[in-house]
Amino acid sequence: MNIEIPAEQAILNGELEIPRKARGLVLFAHGSGSSRLSPRNQLVARELRKGGVATLLFDLLTEEEEVIDRNTAHLRFDVELLAGRLLSAVEWVSEAREVRNLPIGCFGASTGAAAALVAAARSSQIVTVVSRGGRPDLAGEALEEVHVPVLLIVGSNDRTVLNWNRQALGRLQGDKKLEIVPGATHLFEEPGALEQVAHLARAWFEQRLAHAHSTVQAA
Repeated sequence: MNIEIPAEQAILNGELEIPRKARGLVLFAHGSGSSRLSPRNQLVARELRKGGVATLLFDLLTEEEEVIDRNTAHLRFDVELLAGRLLSAVEWVSEAREVRNLPIGCFGASTGAAAALVAAARSSQIVTVVSRGGRPDLAGEALEEVHVPVLLIVGSNDRTVLNWNRQALGRLQGDKKLEIVPGATHLFEEPGALEQVAHLARAWFEQRLAHAHSTVQAA
């Protein structure tokens, strides 16, 4: 279903998909210069729904901001802005009748991963984070404040980003793991690479969100 998320002075467009008997919800924070229509995130979202996880893909920037960012490329690196938008989405889903009782995870790509980690450090409603080719280093001091399970997925040939992820892994405080996809570059364009990302993310979210869901149900 198409939705609109209010975020201070902005209205963000999104797509919420809920499989039957959903056990959790994952919010997608896309990467640099991307949108809710990102084919890579759409592929991952479809895989998550096969595992009984609802998905929300939404635009972190408005159409007007996208035009500005295409010329300046500065908004996509404004992690504070992006994290704030993600937290607005968390607030929206926590009040939406269809999904308000589901535990929330975040899937972040590129700069969106930094935004997801900052949001996780600030919101007790986010129970886990997965990063695809992310820039967790851009989360700054918030890394030490993240205590939820975090999975970092990086291609073995994305060497600079892999180094940043290794450094960030050492600063994270909770359950954490770095998965390296052999032969993959930053966008996981190699045959089978993105599918491997999707399978890793699905397994991670299924376990962590199901545990959170069962804990809520038992409370």
